[in-house]
Amino acid sequence: MRKPSLHYMVTMPDGTVPPTAGFTTSYETVNLTEHVGQVVDHPTPCKHKWYDESSFSYFRTYTHRGVGEVLERSSEWAVQWPVRLWIVEPLGERGNWGGRHYPYWVLTHRLRVVEETDISRAFGPRGDKVLSLIQQQLPELVGQWAIEWAADPEGTRARYDAWITGRVQPKHAQWWVDAKARSARREAAISQARELACTTAEQAAAAVLDGQDAVSHIRRRAWYLAAAEMFHDLLGRYDFQREVLAILRGSGLDTNTPALAGV
Repeated sequence: MRKPSLHYMVTMPDGTVPPTAGFTTSYETVNLTEHVGQVVDHPTPCKHKWYDESSFSYFRTYTHRGVGEVLERSSEWAVQWPVRLWIVEPLGERGNWGGRHYPYWVLTHRLRVVEETDISRAFGPRGDKVLSLIQQQLPELVGQWAIEWAADPEGTRARYDAWITGRVQPKHAQWWVDAKARSARREAAISQARELACTTAEQAAAAVLDGQDAVSHIRRRAWYLAAAEMFHDLLGRYDFQREVLAILRGSGLDTNTPALAGV
């Protein structure tokens, strides 16, 4: 018996599938919440496979290997966050824009809706830890960082500047994040995590600090901490990678509030 080929799709918070061709305000879509366990046909399938002939021309599904890219087009949707993640089985003819460029895409006009799953999967194997950090831990951490900054603006700024110019930049920490995101197919995941972490940090820091410069520094620290959480599984093989991971966690800032230790 053939084993089902299970892939992933995202929907808007109400369960509707987003468009396949950029910004649009009106298109005939499908609500996956109404079809759990059922086979559903695309309402406006493209005639010339697999071109965008309308706002919604096919179902775009993502392989297990590429689930970290399932949020890659979220900037084109009317609703960007939170979204929902679904497990589906593509049926019938399948396509792609070109395997070399999008090997994790599987386009289809028919699929079976298996079940809804946790959106944390879209952030990689450590997705639950990434979202826990951003949603539950960052507000308190950033509040503490902001209080430290307010208590000693000059000294704290000097520590942050030394961290960036003396550790982050010489060790190419940003390059490592980008490289690991590409190789692990988590570019969309890290992009969304960055947006969420920065938004959370800005709100928490702005509640304590007035200066945009201070908020900007703290926002950067929060973003790197989220990146460290996401790529903890990929930056632990060698000593120099572990050093990069420690830098991303802010270990060189020497504040009274330690960065979260990886687990």
